[in-house]
Amino acid sequence: MNAVINLTQASENLGQYLQKNQAHIVTAESCTGGWLAQCITDIAGSSVWFDRGFITYSNQAKIDMLGVKPETLAQFGAVSAEVAMQMTTGALLHSAADYAIAITGIAGPTGGSLEKPIGSVYIAWQKKHHPAEVTLAHFNGNREQVRKQAVYQALRLIPNE
Repeated sequence: MNAVINLTQASENLGQYLQKNQAHIVTAESCTGGWLAQCITDIAGSSVWFDRGFITYSNQAKIDMLGVKPETLAQFGAVSAEVAMQMTTGALLHSAADYAIAITGIAGPTGGSLEKPIGSVYIAWQKKHHPAEVTLAHFNGNREQVRKQAVYQALRLIPNE
């Protein structure tokens, strides 16, 4: 990612879009550990458009809080398009939001594989009553840099839907 990452501006843009559309958002995060929700709540007045955030770092949390199916985790792994999409669906079902964003990935420095190297991050988004969409990104850098790039990309998805 070559662009300058401005999390504050991206959060403000998301908020402006949601306010204009009288909509609310919910987040479901794994590898970013709540960083997406933090960026959103750093914006004064975000309580008008931010409903809640789920930090589901463990597989059991994904199952308990978001209804991710154990079979999906077993078949595809926590870092997968299928899990990311189930995370958004579950977040919408357990909130009053109109949009959901979910992030699951491998930030490193360990945990990668040939199939899913460090820096692999699935970001899903979903509008209520619509199917989830997901993208796979491959970010470079250390753990903090991978997580920051994932949050930045996630913040920019909804206004560009």
